[in-house]
Amino acid sequence: MPVQAHDAQAPRSAPTGVYVYGILPGDIELEPGTTGVGDPAAEVRLVRQGDLAALVSDVDPAEPLGRPEDLYAHRELLDAIATEMPVLPLRFGAVVTGDDAVANELLGAHHDEFATALGQLEGHVEYVVRGRYAEDAILREVLEENPRVARLGEQIKDADPDATRGARMELGEIISNAVAAKRAQDTATLIDAAAPSVADSVLRPPGHELDAVYTAFLVAEDAAKDLEKAVRRLARDWEGRIELQLTGPLAAYDFVGAPDQAAVS
Repeated sequence: MPVQAHDAQAPRSAPTGVYVYGILPGDIELEPGTTGVGDPAAEVRLVRQGDLAALVSDVDPAEPLGRPEDLYAHRELLDAIATEMPVLPLRFGAVVTGDDAVANELLGAHHDEFATALGQLEGHVEYVVRGRYAEDAILREVLEENPRVARLGEQIKDADPDATRGARMELGEIISNAVAAKRAQDTATLIDAAAPSVADSVLRPPGHELDAVYTAFLVAEDAAKDLEKAVRRLARDWEGRIELQLTGPLAAYDFVGAPDQAAVS
C-alpha cells in the first residue's frame, strides 16, 4: 500500500467508534481508497498527533469484529505498510471512542514509548520460519534412538487397550519428550544458521505436536536475502525430515511490547 511524506491533515467529526490498527511516523499520507475491517469495510485514514500517527477506520461498535476477513484485513494492511516504514501493530480488535481519544489518550500519552519503538524498528521487518516434522521420519528417529520405545511398541501391538493402558501412556510420554528435545535442538540449529542475518529472534510456542521450529526473526531489509539463503540451506539439509516455510516480510508483531492500551477497549 503506497505511502508518502505529507503534512496535511483534514479535520474529521468524531465517529461512533474508531478501530486502531497501529502506530506510525506522522509524516505520511495513505493512498485514497484503502479499506480495512468491517462489513462493509470502511476507508482507512490517519489520526495525527505531533510526529506520530495512528492508522484507523470508523466502525460501528454494535457490530462485532472477528470474522476471518477482518483478521486478514488487519494483518494485510499492517504487513503492506511494514515494507515501506516502521509500524507498531496493535492487537486485533482495538477500538476507541473517537479521534480525540486516539490523539490524546493513545498517541499523546505514550508518545515517547512509541517514538522510541519506531526508531528501533526503522529499516527492519519480521520474518517467521516454521517447520513441521514428517511424522514417519521423526518416529523412526525416536525408535532408533530409544530401545524402550521399540519394546513398548511390541508390548502393546495387537494387545487389549485396557490391559496395556500403562504401557501406552508411557510410550506416548517418551515420544512426546523425545520430540520436544529434538525441537529444542533443531530450533538452536535454525537460530545459529540465521544469526548472521538477523537482529533479534523470538521463539513462538509450538501450535502442533509435530512442529519442529517456529521462530520469528527481526531482519534488516538489506539482510532479508541472506536469511532466505540460510533457510533454503536448512531446507535442503532437512529434506524428508522437516518441511520449512518462510513467511514475510511482516509487521514486527513479535518485537513490540503490547502498548499500554488503557484508551483502547
